[in-house]
Amino acid sequence: MTTSRRRTPNPNSMTSKLWSPEGPNLVVQAENSSFLGSLPDAAFSLIYLDPPFNTGRVQSRQNTVMVRSSNGSRQGFAGHSYETIKGSLHSYDDAFTDYWAFLEPRLLEAWRLLAEDGTLYLHLDYREVHYAKVMLDSIFGRECFLNEIIWAYDYGARAKSRWPTKHDNILVYVKDPSKYHFDSVAVDREPYMAPGLVTAEKAARGKLPTDVWWHTIVSPTGKEKTGYPTQKPEGLLRRVVAASSKPGDWVLDFFAGSGTFGAVAAALDRRFVCIDQNPEAIGIMAKRLGEVAELVQETS
Repeated sequence: MTTSRRRTPNPNSMTSKLWSPEGPNLVVQAENSSFLGSLPDAAFSLIYLDPPFNTGRVQSRQNTVMVRSSNGSRQGFAGHSYETIKGSLHSYDDAFTDYWAFLEPRLLEAWRLLAEDGTLYLHLDYREVHYAKVMLDSIFGRECFLNEIIWAYDYGARAKSRWPTKHDNILVYVKDPSKYHFDSVAVDREPYMAPGLVTAEKAARGKLPTDVWWHTIVSPTGKEKTGYPTQKPEGLLRRVVAASSKPGDWVLDFFAGSGTFGAVAAALDRRFVCIDQNPEAIGIMAKRLGEVAELVQETS
């Protein structure tokens, strides 16, 4: 592995035709590696990346809506019948012949774009996280590794020939271990698993989350659902944004997908840039973030 830290500024990154610190939130339709070069060094306090996991298969999700019908195929509450209406199918190809040639230059850009007190969260799964740890150690330095967060959930199919895989991995790196921002007071708290072992005051307040986060996925029938495959729950990203950025900070997601990061950032008074090249993702973000962000398309 030949990865090395990029210590010198990118000569093409001094100005951006679309982004400025005084400008609006942005949802950008662009190939991220080409657009990132237009952004200035050290511009973002927090970068969250949820790249394709290299599963080798097409990821898809279809919206479904239940509507009341006099002759529906399903029975519901109080004897009413309902019909299932299928909506648009969203999908993308999650297979790369050379995954690390794809990801490495984007991680180098993430290092460049982080402010000196900034933090990177890289969201992967068991297939690639160990290789990513080695690569990020090389780019950031091992002393800049802060945490590996395990997001544990309990939903979906159950394997019978091995332990069912029910977690994702989130690697957390800081630009400078002596300067990074972390606000534990701003983070939501969790119930104690054994509240009888602590004082009533502590039990009422709850405990600070550890590096294992128990949080359900986005329910296929829940209010958060957008129909986008691999959509992440807002509660998960709320912890990330609250802990590792301040109100008014600029934050970045350049594998933005359904725009959950942007939605959480806006709700917590952060300024954001969300980038994705998938027209389906841009369509979903336009509906979800159109009132709080400017939608732009990179032109060559």
